[in-house]
Amino acid sequence: MPVVELVRDESTVVGHLGPDVMDEEAFDADEAVRRLAAEPDREIGVALLDQRNLAGVGNLYRVEACFLEGVTPWTPVRDVDLPQMVARCVALMRFNRGRWTQSTTGSLRPHETHFVFERTGQPCRACRTRIRSGFQGERPQERLTYWCPRCQDGPAPSS
Repeated sequence: MPVVELVRDESTVVGHLGPDVMDEEAFDADEAVRRLAAEPDREIGVALLDQRNLAGVGNLYRVEACFLEGVTPWTPVRDVDLPQMVARCVALMRFNRGRWTQSTTGSLRPHETHFVFERTGQPCRACRTRIRSGFQGERPQERLTYWCPRCQDGPAPSS
């Protein structure tokens, strides 16, 4: 490691982070919902990546959770069932604990592990519509985002 810093009080480094999705004993879903709801006009895909809201959700889980909840990642937070979205993220992440292959479909077979993630142009597993992708967020935090224009309601980029 090029740099190692020792700290006396861990909270000074990570105290701003939201509830840790993988901490089964201390995870506070109500607190995660409260933090997400604090910015109702924010896009849910951006809000889920903000580690101050809930810690641990990355690009794969945010796009897959949005697919499974039937909303595009560009949907405003106010239009999302936040307790259900948080529960979905938690379930997906904990299901994949302790294994190399991350699956959101339940299948561990190659090319069958995700609904939309990294499947641009391929047919949706539910409706056969082609999966789309586009960038979401402001530089330098923008992320390539995937969605099904038929299965997911809400705003999306036009190109």
